[in-house]
Amino acid sequence: MSAVKFPSLNEQMDIIKRGVVEIIPEDELVKKIEKSLKTSKPLNIKLGCDPSRPDLHIGHSVVIRKLAQFQELGHQAILIIGDFTGMIGDPSGRNATRPALTLEATRINGNSYFEQASKILHKEKTKIVYNSEWLGKMSFENVIKLASKYTVARMIERDDFTKRFKAGEPISVHEFLYPLAQAMDSVAIESDVELGGTDQKFNLLVGRDIQREYGIEPQVILTMPLLVGTDGVEKMSKSYDNYIGISDDPSQIFGRTLSIPDNLIYQYFELATNVSNQKLVEVKSQLSNGNTNPRDIKRELARTLVTMYHNQEAAEIAQQEFDNIFINKGLPDEIEEFNIGNKKEINILDLIVLVNFAPSKGEARRLLTQGGVSIDGEKISDVQSSISVKTGMILKVGKRKFIKLI
Repeated sequence: MSAVKFPSLNEQMDIIKRGVVEIIPEDELVKKIEKSLKTSKPLNIKLGCDPSRPDLHIGHSVVIRKLAQFQELGHQAILIIGDFTGMIGDPSGRNATRPALTLEATRINGNSYFEQASKILHKEKTKIVYNSEWLGKMSFENVIKLASKYTVARMIERDDFTKRFKAGEPISVHEFLYPLAQAMDSVAIESDVELGGTDQKFNLLVGRDIQREYGIEPQVILTMPLLVGTDGVEKMSKSYDNYIGISDDPSQIFGRTLSIPDNLIYQYFELATNVSNQKLVEVKSQLSNGNTNPRDIKRELARTLVTMYHNQEAAEIAQQEFDNIFINKGLPDEIEEFNIGNKKEINILDLIVLVNFAPSKGEARRLLTQGGVSIDGEKISDVQSSISVKTGMILKVGKRKFIKLI
């Protein structure tokens, strides 16, 4: 087996540090890379995935992309599917106890996570492990010994626990076990580096401490920012409907990207794309010199994201379709059809729900009162409107939802 050829230390650090919030401690990472270069042995780079959230968006991709960068540098990417810890529920960043999942549900979600993450990672070179392989074998004695290695005082230092404790909100003992269980993942795979969002910093640091307790060289931790969503306010989340899904169709990715505020353009290029560092310098210059319309840079960002998750042709088609609808005020080239059956008349709210453009009449009412509903280009504003169904009529809801009734 031939030795792995790694880029130089400086080349690796330039790529690794891109977009990073903290490397703790950075000097230890340098030493680990130097040792890796001397021995031609790749570092074990760990990323734990949350099996309770199987649908990935580009906010999740930020840390997955960092794992992929380590992978491209020649290191071993290890994706830990938290099928066992998912049954506990990670309380990080939450002010209430998080519902647990069954082992079967965590496995199903974990597999879905990996399939989507494979759009970013090199699938064949990624090592997948399930933490039930070692956590499920621990006896109660083992758990007690593990718990003895960390104090309640240190656990309460964690921000979300502190807030709940001061507010008199309940904290279950099993929640204290989550960071310790995650730390045991680091012990089991002997991770050299663990990646996570800034909200995971406490858990990652516990991993360093527990590795040391078990006589293993402590991992370096590397935290990435939480990507702000398309609304420019909250972190990206399906709960806030401010996300861009990595499995969304090209037109959705393109359209949602163009909805982000101008001040997020650079951050999205830096954290959510594969463009070179040289390109990032160019983007920053264009945004600051005032000679380039931010809209044009944002369109390039949208094309870049569509190309990454689909292909260049899909990006060009998505752009043409967007321009046709929003600039030329036309219709998409292809509109999904819906068989309305024998209905001759139907209430507008019932119609919106029937074609699955809203989950309920309440949501349909909200969309209509916001002025986002039209039929054949004519806006509908009355919730009591009764629609005379005609073959070929086109219902539009929101900015990007069209359907032809047949």
